[in-house]
Amino acid sequence: MDHKLSWLMLLAAGVLEIVFAWGLKSASDAGCGATQARIAFIALTLAAMAGSLALLSGALRQLPIGTAYAVWSGIGAAGTAVVGMLLLGEAASAARLGCIGLIVGGVIGLRWVSS
Repeated sequence: MDHKLSWLMLLAAGVLEIVFAWGLKSASDAGCGATQARIAFIALTLAAMAGSLALLSGALRQLPIGTAYAVWSGIGAAGTAVVGMLLLGEAASAARLGCIGLIVGGVIGLRWVSS
């Protein structure tokens, strides 16, 4: 497998991690019963979770586990925080945005220094 393809797989896995987290929140907000909306969000969440782990597993064939896991979780953490601010009305303070920037900087740094 190509090294660049491994990085693209890792990026896609991180994006699916964001979808997974958003789906969990949306499923819990859909109520306690087995409504159609809740079932749809649960299905989306499970599919995103499975896809994220499958892509992460594929990326690990070429990438070091420490780097790949840190990048995957960083994309998920920063992306989920941004989705919370943009879609769910969570606070977007300068301090919070600065901390997200540090995570993004760390992810970019890990990509840059990885062979």
